[in-house]
Amino acid sequence: MANANSNNGQSPRSVESAKERGAYYTPEPVVRSLLSWAVRSTEDRLLDPSCGDGRFIAGHLKSVGIEQDPDASATAMQRAPGALIHEGDFFSWAGSTEERFECAAGNPPFIRYQRFKGAARARAIEFCDTLGAHFSGLSSSWPLFLVATAHLLHRGGRMAFVVPAEVGHAPYSSPLIEYLAQNFSFLQIVAVRNKIFPHLSEDCWLLYAGEKGGSTKEICLSILDEFYYCDKPPPVDVRVALSAWRCIWNWRLRPFLMPKSARDLYERVAQEDDCFRLGALAQINIGYISGANDFFHLRLSEAQDLGIPSTCLQTTVRNGRALPSSRLDETTVERWLREDRQTLLLRLRKNQELPNPVRSYLETARAKEVSGGYKCRTRNPWYVVPDVKIPDFFLSYMSGRKVLLVQNAAGCACTNSLHTVRLKNKAAQAQIRAAQRSLLFQLSCEVEGHPLGGGMLKLEPREACNVLVQDSSALSRGDTCIVEDGIISLQAWRHYAPA
Repeated sequence: MANANSNNGQSPRSVESAKERGAYYTPEPVVRSLLSWAVRSTEDRLLDPSCGDGRFIAGHLKSVGIEQDPDASATAMQRAPGALIHEGDFFSWAGSTEERFECAAGNPPFIRYQRFKGAARARAIEFCDTLGAHFSGLSSSWPLFLVATAHLLHRGGRMAFVVPAEVGHAPYSSPLIEYLAQNFSFLQIVAVRNKIFPHLSEDCWLLYAGEKGGSTKEICLSILDEFYYCDKPPPVDVRVALSAWRCIWNWRLRPFLMPKSARDLYERVAQEDDCFRLGALAQINIGYISGANDFFHLRLSEAQDLGIPSTCLQTTVRNGRALPSSRLDETTVERWLREDRQTLLLRLRKNQELPNPVRSYLETARAKEVSGGYKCRTRNPWYVVPDVKIPDFFLSYMSGRKVLLVQNAAGCACTNSLHTVRLKNKAAQAQIRAAQRSLLFQLSCEVEGHPLGGGMLKLEPREACNVLVQDSSALSRGDTCIVEDGIISLQAWRHYAPA
């Protein structure tokens, strides 16, 4: 995400390079606002830990910027000739410098853990560990930048930053919030529904922390439809007690985007005796990963032409679009086969004696190519697809308007485009089926899941385990309206417009 405004005029190659660095430059109204929040005096020294092209440090005379990209650093020097710019890794510099600052502002690099790796990640995580903020290896880069920056502020210091909306739900944002709450008297997060960066799929919010050296027991949340220039942080809409954020809402701010009536109802229902979390009733996991879907999934006509016996084949669900709304049965599977869909998984087992037609298929040129792919070459033998399960229900991994919870009456497996739901006790089947009809279940998926680009809702297995299961028939008509309002509001925040 970081240091960014737009890619206008950039080539596709330079856009990809910016994406890898997490660099997208910040709009001017946001820059001026954050500088106004952080800077109180012309004598204040300002730090931007990832200054990019220098937009923030150009806005205040006594500024220091750190930037590891040489091209961006050169641009920053031209834009902010009065600033001091260090070219290199911020965490190396932060770990050795004796400089301290009255304020900090910027737009830190939003680099996902897949690209934030190696020595740079190890150095950043180790540095934050020494400060008492403990991040996992799955953390994106931006919260570590903010922890390290906070450490470099004088007592009474302030910081104002662009942050991804993931601050409202991502597990790796909680060590950051805990650290800031322990080290600042005031912590405010500004949620902005309409995109600050219109060209990005990523939503961005704003974060302000004031009066370093104190502590706070609450997060002040401001909720805006649109962000416009403001010379001080906007009014607070909700004061979120850290105790509730931790214990009731699982370290998430996303629930506070829905109306208070929906939030109060959700909290009340969650405590009722006949309400369960999905993880208490079932095991939720991703489906299998074949490593080469087109090779391992056959059409019925292909399997017959190759002579592969049915004992080596498993009917499977390739993606959620193929599923009916509530129950997958043999009639649907038979239709898939008649339509000659690619829905037969080549399911082989270790130490299995391979029939000759299967052996011939595994010796084709295509098979040799597939066997060298990463997922396959790390398996022994390469052609055995692991973790093939026959679940009781399928659950949508990514959803638009409605999260699907579909009974598996056909004995199918599924790829990792779906979650498998395997009941811990068969008696729970009635409860799960009630959830299929439940508006509360849909609201809970919105609360516990998180937005993905394009308006989609994503449910990780750990999030799915927290989804509430209760029959909506227990709700009054008034409560049903409140639940519907909650669903509509959270869908609007993930940019999925009502029908």
